[in-house]
Amino acid sequence: MYLKFKAILGIISLATAVRSTATSHKREPESIIYRPTRPPSYPLAVRNPYLSAWMPSDQVQMLPYAEPQFWAGQSLTWSVMARVDGQAYSLMSIPSPGAKIQPAVVRSAEYTATHSVFTLEAGSVSFVLDFFSPISPSNYLRQSLPFSYLTVTVSGADGNDIQIYSSIDGRWAGRQQHTACSFHSQGSTLAYALKVENAVSYTEERDMATWGTAILSSRRTAQSKLSFSSGKRGEVRSQFVKDGKLSGRDVTWIPGGIVAFAHDLGTVRGEESVNFAVGYVREDAINYLGKPYTGYYRSQFPDMYEALEHFFDDYPAALLESKIVDAEMTDQATLAGGDKYADIVALSARQAWGGLDLTIPNDSLDTSEVLAFVKELSSDGNLNTVDVIMPAFPIYYVMEPEYIRLLLEPMMRYLVAGRWKQPYVIHDMGKHYPNAIGHDDQKAEPMPIEECGNLMVLVLAYVRATGDSAWADKYIHLLRGYADYLVENSVDIANQLSSNDAAGPLANETNLAIKAAVGLKAFGELSGLNEYSQIGEEHANLFFEQGLGTDQAKSHFVLQYPDKPTSWKTPYNLFPDVLLNLKTFPQAAYQMGNTFFKKVRAEYGVPLDNRQDWAKSDWNMWLAGTFDDMTTRSEFIDDLWAFMSNGKHNWPFSDRYVATSAKGREPGHPILCRARPTVGGHFALVALQGPRCLQTAILRRLKDTLSEEEKIPLDVVREDL
Repeated sequence: MYLKFKAILGIISLATAVRSTATSHKREPESIIYRPTRPPSYPLAVRNPYLSAWMPSDQVQMLPYAEPQFWAGQSLTWSVMARVDGQAYSLMSIPSPGAKIQPAVVRSAEYTATHSVFTLEAGSVSFVLDFFSPISPSNYLRQSLPFSYLTVTVSGADGNDIQIYSSIDGRWAGRQQHTACSFHSQGSTLAYALKVENAVSYTEERDMATWGTAILSSRRTAQSKLSFSSGKRGEVRSQFVKDGKLSGRDVTWIPGGIVAFAHDLGTVRGEESVNFAVGYVREDAINYLGKPYTGYYRSQFPDMYEALEHFFDDYPAALLESKIVDAEMTDQATLAGGDKYADIVALSARQAWGGLDLTIPNDSLDTSEVLAFVKELSSDGNLNTVDVIMPAFPIYYVMEPEYIRLLLEPMMRYLVAGRWKQPYVIHDMGKHYPNAIGHDDQKAEPMPIEECGNLMVLVLAYVRATGDSAWADKYIHLLRGYADYLVENSVDIANQLSSNDAAGPLANETNLAIKAAVGLKAFGELSGLNEYSQIGEEHANLFFEQGLGTDQAKSHFVLQYPDKPTSWKTPYNLFPDVLLNLKTFPQAAYQMGNTFFKKVRAEYGVPLDNRQDWAKSDWNMWLAGTFDDMTTRSEFIDDLWAFMSNGKHNWPFSDRYVATSAKGREPGHPILCRARPTVGGHFALVALQGPRCLQTAILRRLKDTLSEEEKIPLDVVREDL
């Protein structure tokens, strides 16, 4: 069926190919064209916490020499070369090319929600490197495949003799030393596998998995001759530079060696493309309460090389969907917040989905037992942290709300089993990914009000978006216990942490009181028990109408009550009240911020609270969603876009950064957080357009794109999505 899509792939362009956004901030002179703007770092292969390769944007000018990085900062070899009429050119990641390899000239760099595209000139022809990581959350098979595409396209050829090469090294396996190399052939698909010998399951080294298998693969085509080789990097590269092909020999593997594939396209007129794939496969992906869970894709392809062959077969359909995802995401984000907001959302998408694994039990491969797991990247590596799921949930809400349930279910089973003895919701399901073993020692980070309030909102958001009240009903008694905790503990709030644990604990934090009030109203909606809704509204009345949580003039919510009238904090916990139309707080409570936050706006926006010089991008987009003053909302968008595109930093999109120079630090620089899935919160303004709004639009456009001649029924289209 996938071949049917080939005729229509060309009719949908990359969503931002015709739009570029000028920056208002200073950057060095350059000839490279950046579309839609210059991000901090380009996602190359971003599929899960262990397949997450990026190209820092400050390396793009020197792309022929530059090495990609794992999200945590470790350098990776992912080399791309081409030969044009016998002359070898470096396209990417050849740090020491030697005299016989010329660097290509970088002309443009572009990103969309699913693609990062670099255009280079090598001699008389152009080469396009298209790094494509599918986002297909409704298609569990496609979403769970632990591979990513690199398509290399030559264009403008006029009878030129062309060869294309790509290689990786043992660093992709998580450790250079003690790695083993093997070669495999599955149909027309060829693959090299790199693996750490005698690795212990579920272990990491500097956040990289060490117990899985790194993959480089390509496949034979009618248009090219495919060759392969492994060994010392200088020797393997020299083979390609000299002959335009590789020897097919695998010498004894040593640390620092590479594995490589080369396509000989022969004489090319016009345009030709070849595909490569990189991946990182863990058969035992997650340790869930002592039981191995594996990738969902293994329900259909238990053998990873069969899965890899399917991945190549699936390319036309995945590409078609990706272009629709790119276009719809741009359209809806532009409608919600303008061009700059669309730039933010597009850069956030792969990162948000790239923090997850979608799994099933490894023994039964039972697809009715699917569970999702998310890593708290950049901080302590906790697993299924409730206050990571919470800020990220807007992207699930608009693209596939089932993930709210899939991410909460591992915790709900643990809680209902009674293994967590505390009266409030557990913070996370494991101290460090991928071990989802709970906290039988009762020592999870305590955030009582935070996590109880989060759980109520997340469950209601899932039910509202899907209509699946049966799942919530199954846990309603458990939820009621946590609602009772909020009733008893959310006015005189004990000294405790909120989600922003870097800011330290506080007693009587107004934003936590807001969260509790909204959470109680959410539970009342879920359960039909109006007394909880009434208590939530009474608490809201206390903190706003009676002024316990505001300054005397009711110009803003204070950070801490009582007697802290000049303090303030971004009251982002109002956003679920707006999104779910709970009306816990009156409209006037939201409108205070329209004026107040203009007064405390700094060089790069509004800090988290009056004590900090740093902002949180996810919470600021949540807060922007509570404003009906579009000018104020636009200021929040402008500030985040300015941080994202200022050229001062090169991390995967950080959600925490210095916003003001008031405390002596230079604004516009990130702090600690990199590549976190919490950037799903940037979709808050899109979420205001309704649950599943992106999912529905993508399905509709895909259906409309298929010609009448295709005759592909809707159920097949839905399966492909």
